[in-house]
Amino acid sequence: MNATTLSGDTTTTVYERGLARLIHHEIDHLDGLLYTARMRTGVDPIPVEGYRQTGRAWAYE
Repeated sequence: MNATTLSGDTTTTVYERGLARLIHHEIDHLDGLLYTARMRTGVDPIPVEGYRQTGRAWAYE
């Protein structure tokens, strides 16, 4: 992710895994987007209770 610091310098930060998902999610909100706006037509969101890892950290293996 590229950003400009308060002093005007440009910085690049690389986020990975769960933190990358979180950052992308929040940037979408800044742009006025919800996840449902990115979903394919005819696909319904999965209820939170339907996630396999409910209550546990994301696994990326």
